[in-house]
Amino acid sequence: MAVAPQMNRQMPAIASIRASVLAPLVEQIDRRSGKTDLLLASHGILRSQLEDPYAMIPMARYVAIFEDAAVITEEPSLGARLGTLFKPSDIGPIGVLFSISGTIRAGFGRLAKYVNTVQSATSSGVFEEDGNLVWSYRLEDPRMWPRRQDSEFSLVASCQLVRSCFAKSWKPLEVHFEHLAPRDRSALERIFRCPLKFGETANRIIVAGSDANRLYRQEDPALCEVLERHVAELVGKTVLPESIGERVRALIGIYLGHKPITLTSIAAELRISDRTLQRRLAEEGTSLRHLVRETREAIATTQLEAHVQKARIAEVLGYADSTVLWRARRGWRDRN
Repeated sequence: MAVAPQMNRQMPAIASIRASVLAPLVEQIDRRSGKTDLLLASHGILRSQLEDPYAMIPMARYVAIFEDAAVITEEPSLGARLGTLFKPSDIGPIGVLFSISGTIRAGFGRLAKYVNTVQSATSSGVFEEDGNLVWSYRLEDPRMWPRRQDSEFSLVASCQLVRSCFAKSWKPLEVHFEHLAPRDRSALERIFRCPLKFGETANRIIVAGSDANRLYRQEDPALCEVLERHVAELVGKTVLPESIGERVRALIGIYLGHKPITLTSIAAELRISDRTLQRRLAEEGTSLRHLVRETREAIATTQLEAHVQKARIAEVLGYADSTVLWRARRGWRDRN
């Protein structure tokens, strides 16, 4: 989840992000080495681009530069530390909406709804699990890997939003990361103060139902309406229309391993009938079953390359055991 001071130009078709979000990283590298310009140039970025609030860069370059910055500064938890400095104003009117929300649930709901005004090709959402609220965040392209810094920055920043807007002492029930556990987890444990899980299908924050529903303030309906109208206008200008397949794929990425994925449940989320969803997917030459398989295959491939244990991959993907996962992978290879 990145910072975007200006959000009033249409996002390009490729996964992109505002170049200005690199400013905090550049500041950190400038403090610790003289390699900033060399690093940017190696990824095809000029320092002058960071000064233009409208300049766009591919998301893949942003993720790669973030990873390299952690190496150059010799700070493996760089993303997490920068996340602790995150402020509602860093994401403009979305942050203001979050800050005036009456409940944590409402805040995360608005964040999920409008996060694509900040960056494209991102799956985010909220859902219920065992009476608790789950906030999920994941970059859609599995080829953007490793991406530990962006993941840790985004979840720490989300946690910081809650603490700055609702309760300074708040802590999640659990936090999940899609990457493997780092050698030193102390920084993350100190920040979140809750159990951490790694090798998951997406990055998630689990919020206790009682915390999510607690009323912290009375919302100002008129102010909320004005801000939501403004953000909705930005959405229309910054986000390209998604196909039904893209919307379904995003929901699969959010729910996989945590919520049953059926034609009925996905259709309900999209507020259309089962038959309509099936027909529209068929028109795009795909199906729910195909999209689930495709998402599982992409996540499994990424996790295997990251040396996650096969039993753990099978668990988070919803397979009975690693043998079932092996059979599924053989089927994927045969189809390809």
